[in-house]
Amino acid sequence: MSEAPVYRVPFVERTGMRRIEERRGHSRLLMPLEPNANHVDVMYLGAFCVLAEAAAAGPGISILDTTRYFPIIKDIAVDFHRMAASDVIGEFSLSEDAIADLLADLDRKGSATYLAEVPMHDADGVLVATGRVTVKLLSHEWKKPA
Repeated sequence: MSEAPVYRVPFVERTGMRRIEERRGHSRLLMPLEPNANHVDVMYLGAFCVLAEAAAAGPGISILDTTRYFPIIKDIAVDFHRMAASDVIGEFSLSEDAIADLLADLDRKGSATYLAEVPMHDADGVLVATGRVTVKLLSHEWKKPA
């Protein structure tokens, strides 16, 4: 039996992002202001993208048999609401019904897709950005279309 892959991205690791809470179908992550501040000492927009991507993908990864399936990000958009001069928290959950539907799609056709809306709040709890991320879960047997 092959060992389950562990997904890590050195670029993401360099941001200092930390997992606050992860469980089946749920991720709550913290993006620190440092080293992710821009030239005016607020969170760099790229850090919001990384946070939204990771918070969206985590719940999908948590339900996968990673020896059989892997996640990819199909698209991402971040609506920026206001500047954040503090750490930022992003959170996303899949319902048990959504998880059941995703697992059924994976079994039936080897792929499944979900849209994650990821609210991101500053240290005072103010909504500073919202990420919309399309996550695709694919079988290792998946063949890229010609």
